[in-house]
Amino acid sequence: MLALALGGFGIGTTEFVTMGLLPDIAGALKVSEPAAGHLVSAYALGVVIGAPVIAALSARVPRKRLLMVLMAAFTLGNAASVIAPSYGTLMAARFVSGLPHGAYFGVASLAAASLAPVGQRAKAVAAVMLGLSAANVVGVPSATWLGQHLGWRDAFVVVAVIGAATVVAIARFVPELHGIRITDPRTELGALRRPQVLLTLVVGAVGFGGMFAVYTYITTTLTDVSGMPLGAVPIVLALFGLGMVAGNIAGGVLTDRGVTRAVFASLISMVVILAVFVAAAHNPITAAIGAFLIGASGASLAPALQTRLMDVAHDAQTLAAALNHAALNIANAAGAWLGGLVIAAGLGYTAPAVVGAGLAIVGVLLFTATVAIARRSSARAELAVVG
Repeated sequence: MLALALGGFGIGTTEFVTMGLLPDIAGALKVSEPAAGHLVSAYALGVVIGAPVIAALSARVPRKRLLMVLMAAFTLGNAASVIAPSYGTLMAARFVSGLPHGAYFGVASLAAASLAPVGQRAKAVAAVMLGLSAANVVGVPSATWLGQHLGWRDAFVVVAVIGAATVVAIARFVPELHGIRITDPRTELGALRRPQVLLTLVVGAVGFGGMFAVYTYITTTLTDVSGMPLGAVPIVLALFGLGMVAGNIAGGVLTDRGVTRAVFASLISMVVILAVFVAAAHNPITAAIGAFLIGASGASLAPALQTRLMDVAHDAQTLAAALNHAALNIANAAGAWLGGLVIAAGLGYTAPAVVGAGLAIVGVLLFTATVAIARRSSARAELAVVG
């Protein structure tokens, strides 16, 4: 579990550290901050494309070997980010770095679930996701501090080292995972024909976008709106990470008690917290508290959606689990893009929180419809059996 979580730690660090270093990257590459925000979208696009393609094409590959190959590719992509000489090449490197992301988390989540005791599947999935959350406590603030003081490229050096260490840890500590059924590309692609899989992915793609709309531009929000010194930003990023750890643990516990209730609880809490953050951002203390709560509400949603997808995908679990992270990174890209639009329109750095609350509301409505459709389908199936 720790070896698998280490990979999540590296992925979480590279995914979120770009957001903390946007002003530095924008200044070094001589582009605007909203343009630098497109680097976040490029990584997310890599996840969206890589997750289904890799999960389907690698269906016959032994799971442990696949995990090692994915982390090796991740390491090379981040090494390319270190040496990228221009905005365009950095954009390409971030895209390549994102390709293994979804497939890694999908396979790692299935590995954890297959090794978990009965009734603790969601907690095991949350344990893997804990690496992603812990990255925001230790990895992102440390890499952000390093990037601010030594240069933003050094942050990606750290990520590449973590990726290489993960390959070694998986080789040494992860078993061969014979409990995971090896399928084929056609079976895995069958997940895309299941309405509940597609609807759940849409909920994640929309509902999760609120967190990213705010977090992508958190550095400038804290310095220009909250009035914090730049040196305090890594502390708030660590609080955001602590919120993610707390939310991830709570999400695993809640999901084992009831998947549907856990999804609703996460989305509704996100609506409330993002709406309140519009006002809370104007004070450094309430802004820090708000960052913690945004991280908690967002992280609690991930294990709930992951578990639901594994439930409704049946024999195509690898692709469904990987697509969860594709959906979350569609949310990442959309949130960063929409947040940049309202900032570029002159609406200020609290406007992304308004956009985020709206996205979370749409997520609640979509999941309500998803559950209603599932119940009607189940009722029709029962009537057919009785008839």
